[in-house]
Amino acid sequence: MPDPVSPLASVLFVCVHNAGRSQMAAGFLTHLAGDRVEVRSAGSLPGDRVNPAAVAAMKELGIDISEARPKILTADAVQASDYVITMGCGDACPVFPGRTYLDWALEDPAGRGVEAVRPIRDEIRARVEDLVAGIDAGRKRR
Repeated sequence: MPDPVSPLASVLFVCVHNAGRSQMAAGFLTHLAGDRVEVRSAGSLPGDRVNPAAVAAMKELGIDISEARPKILTADAVQASDYVITMGCGDACPVFPGRTYLDWALEDPAGRGVEAVRPIRDEIRARVEDLVAGIDAGRKRR
């Protein structure tokens, strides 16, 4: 039986700039799973700030990612994660055995207004909800 204090899984979301898709995904996962899942995000070429339209779109749903900062993707972050979810970062993500890798083909919200970011946000939410259900189902099988 897992230790009730330790998270069920650790998840790393990766996109190029770590400024939109991966930050929204991390915000949703933190919101939906709380401390049951350890959440990380990173970028292969991180930007200097989180996309303001992504911040606004998430705020509409009551999720505040305004304090998030883009981070560089490291091999250590990948190695420390059970799930690595890439969103258009190509082959920049190192591969380690024993990790679950998923590639979510999502439009890049860079340079778009909040109206254009909403459908991307909603697709990310649906995928994160499915991810949480899968993580929870895996726990029940243990």
